[in-house]
Amino acid sequence: MTDFFAGIPQIRYEGEGSSNEFAFRHYNPDEVILGKRMEEHLRFAVAWWHSFAWPGGDPFGGQTFERPWFGDTLELSKLKADVAFEMFDILGAPFFCFHDADIRPEGATFAESKRNLEEIVDYIGTKMEGSKTKLLWGTANLFSHRRFMAGAATNPDPDVFAWSAATVKGCMDATMKLGGANYVLWGGREGYETLLNTDLTREAENAGRFLQMVVDYKHKIGFQGTILIEPKPQEPSKHQYDYDVATVYGFLKRFGLEKEVKLNIEQGHAILAGHSFEHELALAASLGILGSIDMNRNDYQSGWDTDQFPHNHPEMALAYYEILRAGGFTTGGTNFDAKIRRQSLDPEDLVLAHVGGMDTCARALKAAARLHEDGSLEEARAARYAGWETPEAQAMLASSLEEIEARVLAEAINPEPRSGRQERLENLWNRFV
Repeated sequence: MTDFFAGIPQIRYEGEGSSNEFAFRHYNPDEVILGKRMEEHLRFAVAWWHSFAWPGGDPFGGQTFERPWFGDTLELSKLKADVAFEMFDILGAPFFCFHDADIRPEGATFAESKRNLEEIVDYIGTKMEGSKTKLLWGTANLFSHRRFMAGAATNPDPDVFAWSAATVKGCMDATMKLGGANYVLWGGREGYETLLNTDLTREAENAGRFLQMVVDYKHKIGFQGTILIEPKPQEPSKHQYDYDVATVYGFLKRFGLEKEVKLNIEQGHAILAGHSFEHELALAASLGILGSIDMNRNDYQSGWDTDQFPHNHPEMALAYYEILRAGGFTTGGTNFDAKIRRQSLDPEDLVLAHVGGMDTCARALKAAARLHEDGSLEEARAARYAGWETPEAQAMLASSLEEIEARVLAEAINPEPRSGRQERLENLWNRFV
């Protein structure tokens, strides 16, 4: 045991009447909702990078956090793992997520970094033996180091492509060894700054081939988890190739991977793309590629991805309603890809940020589940499209423009607009939230 979280109790559910800040008011992992335990619905994960590796900087200033595990040695990486699992136990967190660069020190060579990763993965494996916390997903950091300034899979230098492919292989091996449920690829630098030095066709073809290699390797090693891509529209690259759900789906179709790869969708990235979180989730579900989510929020008055913990349960309820409509998570879950604020220096701040985020999501899930169980919204949706269930409408879809014109003329069809009833449905929604 370390003493970093000394004096902080294990967080337990005490109910909505509790005034204890070190307790859950809404998140009761054992509460059964729609036939499934709340913990199994939400599948919370702690992000290793933001919670334990992030130094507290922003675009205008550097490090504000001073952590005893900060440094580039295996001993300090092991201390970081000790602290991480202590917090997982305090929270009762069922999962965690990591990048390779979060858990191991960078080596002077690829071989040294690989050895460091293998050693720390073995160490994390021993920590998992004494903990309920499992691995939701692993991923490779192919964006922070200066070698990735022009991308990884889309880099004009084939040696960077090679380094990136080898790195992903090692991270997939690590994810499988730790029993990960998914493997994520986020193209942090897969984009371009100017067309003056960019070959769009070559970069897209290389990115497609890279992902095909990942899928091939998944099957070769027998990894049973899901391969996920995380869309982001901009920042750090000006034009990201993985802009949003629709863009990524087009990419997957182009390279024949739409049956092999699903999406990890982040709330903050959806907002940066000019969408709502629930829009991206609903679209992914309709395309059959909804996999997992990163739960955070942006400061809507800032122009960058602020990665704050969620605290708006009505907004989150819209998201969980779409997840419930899609049948819930399978291998995916709710990862807190969120950072405490750079002024939040204390260990208590790190724990309580997660407590608040977990409670917000639990409250949102319960509201979404009540409406889902009530069925009124789906009844209204079905009624709006009821005309398409008639034999005449179905036959029309199998006919031609000429046949349709003949019917319109013969029956003197002259449709009148019908109300979409938006305000009535918004009022219905607010009854449950």
